[in-house]
Amino acid sequence: MHPDKQADRIAGAIVDLAYQEEKNPKIAVEVLIGHGKCHVIIETSAVLNCNDIKNAINRIAGEIKKDIVIVPQDKELAHNQARQFRCGDNGIFKGIPLTDEQKELSRIARELYKIYPFDGKYILNGEKLIICQSHAKTNDLKKFYPTAQINPLGDWTGGTEVDTGATNRKLGSDMADSITGGGLHGKDLSKADVAVNIYAFLKAQKTRETVELSCAIGDLEIDGKPYSEIVEIARDYVNQLGGFEKLAEWGLF
Repeated sequence: MHPDKQADRIAGAIVDLAYQEEKNPKIAVEVLIGHGKCHVIIETSAVLNCNDIKNAINRIAGEIKKDIVIVPQDKELAHNQARQFRCGDNGIFKGIPLTDEQKELSRIARELYKIYPFDGKYILNGEKLIICQSHAKTNDLKKFYPTAQINPLGDWTGGTEVDTGATNRKLGSDMADSITGGGLHGKDLSKADVAVNIYAFLKAQKTRETVELSCAIGDLEIDGKPYSEIVEIARDYVNQLGGFEKLAEWGLF
């Protein structure tokens, strides 16, 4: 529920809407949210219902003012994907096995979110745990984490009335050490930023070794696999999570 994650989730929800309209839509979404207003720019091949977009924003961020711009995807980019899946972007991508520390931080974030579904930030360095949690009294959190340093600057209220959020600004927590160029959220599976990032991450967890991949727009093969196969591996993972909004909610892990 950090404003950045609200922006990611809104972008993901809009991509989910596109996939309800088409099996393989081409879409890119950017969201800026804060202080009572949400700006959304959507480039898409799919025909989207503006009321559905507004409902998704309200569900995630509450009743706020909306500035929604929908435009067609660039014709030349669309032509690149007209007949088959081809790599939809240039990039260098990494997949790195998760550490025990990263897995523990993810567990703590989920555990706290069940109790306090608000903005939170967490740091773990060896045995040292720092918890910054909005809408939670320090003394209450001490009951759950008695040895942690909690809200060092005192109790606080987070959310979009205190901060602003933008799509893909929390990739460090969403992708851990795998973070590279390109945004994971608000895009369809033809984009390497989505499909190749997910593929590299999954391969690294399986092999327990660092994976390094590069690609250029229009490529038909990556890592010895047809790009269409990379897309389907990513599609299966996103579906297992529950869709693009769910991917945006917690990131890759």
